[in-house]
Amino acid sequence: MGIVAVLDAIDAIVWGPAMITLLLGSHVFLTCRTGFIQRKLGKGIKLSITRDPDAEGDISQFGALTTALSATIGTGNIVGVATAVLSGGPGAVLWMWFTGVFGIATKYAETYVSVKYRVKDHNGNMLGGAMYAWKRAFQRKDGSNPWWATLGSVLFAVFAVIASFGIGSAVQSNSLSSVITTNFPGVPSWAVGLIVVILVSIVIFGGVKSISRVCEKLVPVMAVLYVVGCIAIICINWQYVGPAIALIFECAFTPRAAFGGAVGSGLMVALQFGCARGLFSNESGLGSAPIVAAAATTRNPARQALVSMTGTFWDTVVICALTGIVLVSTMIANPQIAADILAGKITAGAALTNEAFATIPYVGTPILVVGLVLFSYSTILGWSYYGNRAAAYLFGKHGVRPYQVIYVAVAFLGAIGVGNAVWTASDIANALMAIPNIIVVLLLSGVVARETKHYVYDDNLDEQATDEIPTVSTK
Repeated sequence: MGIVAVLDAIDAIVWGPAMITLLLGSHVFLTCRTGFIQRKLGKGIKLSITRDPDAEGDISQFGALTTALSATIGTGNIVGVATAVLSGGPGAVLWMWFTGVFGIATKYAETYVSVKYRVKDHNGNMLGGAMYAWKRAFQRKDGSNPWWATLGSVLFAVFAVIASFGIGSAVQSNSLSSVITTNFPGVPSWAVGLIVVILVSIVIFGGVKSISRVCEKLVPVMAVLYVVGCIAIICINWQYVGPAIALIFECAFTPRAAFGGAVGSGLMVALQFGCARGLFSNESGLGSAPIVAAAATTRNPARQALVSMTGTFWDTVVICALTGIVLVSTMIANPQIAADILAGKITAGAALTNEAFATIPYVGTPILVVGLVLFSYSTILGWSYYGNRAAAYLFGKHGVRPYQVIYVAVAFLGAIGVGNAVWTASDIANALMAIPNIIVVLLLSGVVARETKHYVYDDNLDEQATDEIPTVSTK
């Protein structure tokens, strides 16, 4: 058995029922623990566009949100939805949506923990994430840490670095390169890779403020354009939208095959693939977005946690749902797509997405191409910061520049189609980084619940947190 086959087998295990149960179970538990924080979504959206100039931090709350969204709004929102439909049937779309709704609470809780236990480096820059939560929350009075807390922090940082190379760099640049070379056959992949390296390097070597500035401008534009495009397609397919939604609900709760048996193979399969793709898409519980949330200017952890949780809403509850309705309604309108699936001509989510969008005259393919290119590029930027902070935690400030050089090199290799084993290994690391993150969030859920009552439910969101932010060495 080759290395790729071994890694594929491991990947199937770590992203199997146990991981889905851990993440989805945490979503439900933290929803209850936070008093169904989802009902404060409107407040979070309002805060996301409200500046907090008197608070400490490196970037605005909106900048932190858009940087996090740049990493989560990616191929998972387009190709990932198609993969879920192809493997689990239309019902998978509803289960993806449910993971987004309940995942809002987990995104709130993990962000709260990250901001509460953030630290400063010698330059006054904010640092946060699960590694610092493990380090500070369980620190003894003499300044030492239990071995298990040290292990949790190190494991999270190691897995975050590995995951960033694949899921953040190689996979995204490969998707970007594939969509360009497919639609413009004369463009060589190495040229696309070179352009990606240049465009990424210009931004990420400038640090979090540079990344944030680009994402603040890029993410809203690309998201709005994609949503408008999806709505346009839905309007074109308007007579099939009702049947599409009905089919999604029916297949989510009954063991029914759809499209003449082309897709859909039972309730549990729809549940498994819908939850897995939903969790992969919004990253709630993985601990990635809280790393950049810790850099936000916010007077208390609850404010930024409310802002960050809106990211899961936009990512999965809105964009993934729209993509799902577009795909299912288009498949109903065009039976030939189902015939191609049965004939083995369409076997992957990317192919299904391309076929579905291509059936829409004039706007379908451009929406897909522009969406994938922008989403992939923004994800590369967002994940570069996650890996950057994890590398700095492990190796100090001297580890940042080597990490950035390797990151852009991996982006080039991804663009030219090198590194299947690296991609699968990073996907495994992406799942494994969720374990220490979820554990520390669950251990601190009592703190989150108690302080959420004070700040959110007792209407003290304007109160300045009294916790002092310590300075740590980054040599």
